[in-house]
Amino acid sequence: MTLSQKRNNSHRFQGVRFRDEPYLILNIFFAGVIILMIVYSGIFSPDQNNYPVVCIHEKITGSPCFSCGLSHSFSLIVRGRIGEAYEWNIYGMRVFLFFMSQLFLRIGFSLYYLKYTNTRKQLIIIDSIGSGVLFLLAFWPFMENIVSGFLKQF
Repeated sequence: MTLSQKRNNSHRFQGVRFRDEPYLILNIFFAGVIILMIVYSGIFSPDQNNYPVVCIHEKITGSPCFSCGLSHSFSLIVRGRIGEAYEWNIYGMRVFLFFMSQLFLRIGFSLYYLKYTNTRKQLIIIDSIGSGVLFLLAFWPFMENIVSGFLKQF
């Protein structure tokens, strides 16, 4: 690579003002939240059960809710203890994989957005539809549980 090519590559993103790009701001925000979630899962030990966030449903009713055990499950997945993670919440792995895929998609789509400026609209549409489908696949059991619980009241 010649010096002039390096200069051209280094100036490629210079004209981008992040505060004027809502798509990039959202991607950075979501990636940050996901990274914090992974750090949270790594810091708090499933063996010590020292999670600062407790299940409000379980605290009020005394019975576990559908999402109980997700924090434990995530902590175990981060530590590579996959079998134990399923014991805490059978849907923990699918939710964890959703968040991990979203982390990589936020980074990848942001880089693509910056590099290929003429396809931004199509990228946002593909991202929205694809992320929506991934969300439905990951959280369908939770949505189903909410709807069935709501219908039981009638």
